[in-house]
Amino acid sequence: MDDNSRKDIRALLKTFGVKADEAIVGHLAKNPDVKQLNLKATLEDLTDYGPGAPSESLSFVVDGQINR
Repeated sequence: MDDNSRKDIRALLKTFGVKADEAIVGHLAKNPDVKQLNLKATLEDLTDYGPGAPSESLSFVVDGQINR
């Protein structure tokens, strides 16, 4: 894997992290009585590979809780 791929991965994950943080903080502010959020983040490859699609698609899920 080349450096450009690594940079793109890091940029994508950083953007996701910043946006997720803003969304979660905003949601908690609007819902002050909620003591715990149960969240799920899903990564799914949406690439159109055409006829040469890989046998396994890239996909995974991360579950977690955010407590006050």
